[in-house]
Amino acid sequence: MNFQGSRRRGEDGIAVVIDFLLSNARLVLGVGGAAILGIATLAVKRLIERTGRAANDEKVEQKMADSWEELSLVSASPTLIRKGIEGVVMKHVSKAAKQQKADLCQQPEISSSDVQSKPETKSKKLPLCVLSLQERLQQFYHTRAALAPQEVQRAQSLALDICSEIQAFLHIRHPDMPLGEMSLGGSLLDDLQVVSADHACLLVPLQLEDSLWRLIPGEETLLTHPLHWMVRRINLEYFPRGRSYWDRYLVGGYLSAEAVVNMFSKAVMETINWPSISSTLDCLVRPVLGGPDLRLEIRPGNERGSPGSSDQPLFITMLPLLRECDVVLTAEPELTSPWVNAWHLSLYPWETQRLAQLDAADDGSRRHILKILKGVCRLNPALRPLQAAVLANLILHLSDSEGDWSETSLDVRFQQCITELIGYLEQGALHSYFKPAVNLLSGLSEDQVDQMGFMLYCAVTEPEILFI
Repeated sequence: MNFQGSRRRGEDGIAVVIDFLLSNARLVLGVGGAAILGIATLAVKRLIERTGRAANDEKVEQKMADSWEELSLVSASPTLIRKGIEGVVMKHVSKAAKQQKADLCQQPEISSSDVQSKPETKSKKLPLCVLSLQERLQQFYHTRAALAPQEVQRAQSLALDICSEIQAFLHIRHPDMPLGEMSLGGSLLDDLQVVSADHACLLVPLQLEDSLWRLIPGEETLLTHPLHWMVRRINLEYFPRGRSYWDRYLVGGYLSAEAVVNMFSKAVMETINWPSISSTLDCLVRPVLGGPDLRLEIRPGNERGSPGSSDQPLFITMLPLLRECDVVLTAEPELTSPWVNAWHLSLYPWETQRLAQLDAADDGSRRHILKILKGVCRLNPALRPLQAAVLANLILHLSDSEGDWSETSLDVRFQQCITELIGYLEQGALHSYFKPAVNLLSGLSEDQVDQMGFMLYCAVTEPEILFI
């Protein structure tokens, strides 16, 4: 390529190099190399913007020095440096930048008379309104992350109506089934749901006799998994099988979570007259069959067009659970498969309670940042595999080392969360705050990690790309 000529031709030459490198980055360098190249490209872009308005060599040198400092981000990843990618990127960027500097130095100086001869042109330019990161975060929170109160109230009302119908049906058809009071739970109740109120959780507590059942921690079971607990039937020599209602769902001496879910699927999902309930609630209610969970889909019926109504479906999940003190075990076969007897230890109540306690103690904005991160990940396809538990634990770990979580430091904490998350992805591990033996990133594939790493690396220098 020929980079000789005017300043405009120099800019075009750099553009050609950058376009060529970006279009072939993933093929030649891989996803990790493409991430580094993306950061370097953003730095060169800023270099061009800064040096393009310089009037003398001293300003050119100073502006270029400031811009090259931004390229220190390229060396932020030890893993990628070991792969030898940094040298490839810096070689192409350095060549393009040197030519840009040479072209700028060859420009003729602009006289003051030339500037004064075009007052109309200058007056026509309007100042650009550029939001700071702090303002952009607040804007994203209020327009995308936070939900309208009427939308939340409508979803909660529908979920509670369904809850009442299911509980009344079970009392009539299965009066001997020992169940506690069903209630609404999850992110919709805790004001942690983002983008849209499209899912809710109905908690169905099972009542067990203390003298007949024992909850065994996951570390003490044969599975040795800290989140996979088991519920053992005890005192069989004094109280034989049949004394407890739940004995009919025993598998190998343990209460089977899978058997309990199958029972509710037949007793509720496949038995209740959903068309009748749909008519009563003035909306379309139907079970989502074939999946591992107990899920209902609710769509607006005759209420279409009423205030606060929406065509967005609401999914309600029934969640059988066991409670003992502060321990909550849920029947979720999709999380404990292939072990039919295992129950899942839910850390969600502990994480939510801890975040609320920390914010109450210092008037912090941890939950505020969590909702922003959840909104960003939900709306960005590359970051969508990051679950809420990962983001909550990220903030909990960061809270141990950072004390300022006020609204004024929202932008600093947000950028720090992005940097910390990159480090956890490089290590391939983010340990649970309450169960360090649990790696919350173990379910991600290598390709998913690469895609998320690429997006987050670019967001270090240009966080606005996360809000597009």
